[in-house]
Amino acid sequence: MLHVVHHVDYMAPPPERGTFKFDKYQLVMMELRESGAAITEHAPEPCPLEWLEAVHDPAYVEQVLTQTVPREKERRIGFPVTPHIASRVRHTNGGTWLAAQLAMQQGYAANSAAGSHHALYDTGAGYCLFNDLAVAANRLIAGGDAQRILVVDLDVHQGDGTASLTAGREDIITFSMHAEKNFPVRKARSDLDVALPDGTEDAAYLDALAAHLPGLLERVQPDLVLYQAGVDPHQNDRLGRLALSDEGLTARDRYVVAQARQRDIPVASALGGGYGDDQREVAGRHARSMLAMAEENTRHPAL
Repeated sequence: MLHVVHHVDYMAPPPERGTFKFDKYQLVMMELRESGAAITEHAPEPCPLEWLEAVHDPAYVEQVLTQTVPREKERRIGFPVTPHIASRVRHTNGGTWLAAQLAMQQGYAANSAAGSHHALYDTGAGYCLFNDLAVAANRLIAGGDAQRILVVDLDVHQGDGTASLTAGREDIITFSMHAEKNFPVRKARSDLDVALPDGTEDAAYLDALAAHLPGLLERVQPDLVLYQAGVDPHQNDRLGRLALSDEGLTARDRYVVAQARQRDIPVASALGGGYGDDQREVAGRHARSMLAMAEENTRHPAL
């Protein structure tokens, strides 16, 4: 059974400026619904204002929610902030928190959007407005749902915003494995960064993951893994520089869930990056990712 968080607001009209395409979020759900797999959909509530302000600059939060983001920040984000986008980002952030709650009951759950790991304290960046990973982790700890959280970020781009927003915290640990020469040019410092050369293929990628993830889980012993499961390490991704196959992505996702669940650690995934001219193809990668993780979760005892 795949427990997936989705909201109609995840789909947004095409922006007047910028290149980001929101239609993949609806296509992901179409792929999931047409897969024949057992799926339960959950709709998130909007993320409360105080949860966002606990992580981001309140002045920036107000800019987003009142659609008064300065043009220079919108350029850094990659699209203009409209009323629909302002509503959407509250639901996507609420969605990652809800996925975490479901994961702690079911072992694994997915948010069908978010993974906005480039958002910083007082601005968005790289198609990210608010950092749902940092917001959810902070709220889960503040609310007593967890004492220690590990963020595993396997998007092709480094999770610079998450690393920056949680720097110095001992209760939120960040691990990013990404393409060394890809965006952002200036990397932040995660608790553990693994930078991979261009063109890294399945075997080398999986070897690198196996060299670091099990030991990190043993050292940190988190109560929850928040997994940024971007599919942009795929060999055909428009913005990636790595060369994973479909099988390599599936093996990656199964491995993350298996390593965590073997240790009785729940996993909540956020969608992350995935880019291409054929949005249905990209959506298929995301859907297969979630379905593979849900299937792997069934192999482990319930929490």
